[in-house]
Amino acid sequence: MFYNPAMAGDRDLGVSFVRALWSASGGRTGWEMMAATGVRGARLLHETPAFSRFVFTEANPDAYRVLAENIAPYPAALAVEGDAREVPPEAPFDYVDLDPYGSPAPFSATALGAVRLGGVVAVTATDMMVLAGAQPAACWKHYGAHPVRGRLGPEGGLRILLAHLAAEAAKQDRSVRPLLAYSRDHHVRAYLEVKRSAGAPPPVEQIDPDRWSGPWLGDRGPFGPLWVGPLFDPDLVARLSVPEGAARPKEVARFLETVREESLVDRPFYFEANVLAARLHLASPPALRSVTEALRGLGFRVARTHARPEGFRTDAPRSEVERAVRRLGAD
Repeated sequence: MFYNPAMAGDRDLGVSFVRALWSASGGRTGWEMMAATGVRGARLLHETPAFSRFVFTEANPDAYRVLAENIAPYPAALAVEGDAREVPPEAPFDYVDLDPYGSPAPFSATALGAVRLGGVVAVTATDMMVLAGAQPAACWKHYGAHPVRGRLGPEGGLRILLAHLAAEAAKQDRSVRPLLAYSRDHHVRAYLEVKRSAGAPPPVEQIDPDRWSGPWLGDRGPFGPLWVGPLFDPDLVARLSVPEGAARPKEVARFLETVREESLVDRPFYFEANVLAARLHLASPPALRSVTEALRGLGFRVARTHARPEGFRTDAPRSEVERAVRRLGAD
């Protein structure tokens, strides 16, 4: 049995997402592939009007007994004791949630194949030692990618996961589009719209550090393959709000405020003033507000990032960012 109270804020975001995506009542179906105690799916049933049927699968017999008891009050819920790699007969679903302990890679093809075209797959990965660069051999084995190490490693891991899901979807003649994808604490999570493949290749590429004009990723490249497209759908993000039953309302409110800003400057990776100052051998880093004002004064867009309080995204190339930071450091 597994219940992680540290993920309460993440489950709040799940409720917020479903309410923003589907405000109308009923008629949709969902599947929680690895339900454990069922708390994530139960909250969606209790706090949103979206679902008329929701299937919960759990392989562990002890956890299944708790799951069955927990969802018994919900007529729309069905508990199944079984393997998450076996698609229930109720498929296809409008919403599929894959939240394993560790890597979702062994289950991602099943998740993408079980969702209805136009539906959503939500995927969590907690194997951050692998995705964020501490275990590069394992990253290559599980995801076929060379990871980014260091402070930008978690976002690199998120983009590796998205590239993996895009590749798995393509094998099924499908495509994915992130609606909300983020890194938080010990995990990354992505909500993806799944559609039929349009034929165009997804925004996935390897990044050569010698040719990359974005934030410095290190010199042990090339990195990836990485998803280099948007992480957010700005219209959807603008509709996200703190659920009435939120377990961590202040935490979620701060996160949503930042993500709304960030979704309008949705560029791969972010800068940090202290990292820039260290690379440029400045005595001290300039204030984030000063850097932001300087870049906006040059006509570039800048936004805070959810990934780190002191980080910022911008459409300015690294050369312009470094020039602005040098100038501020000389003042």
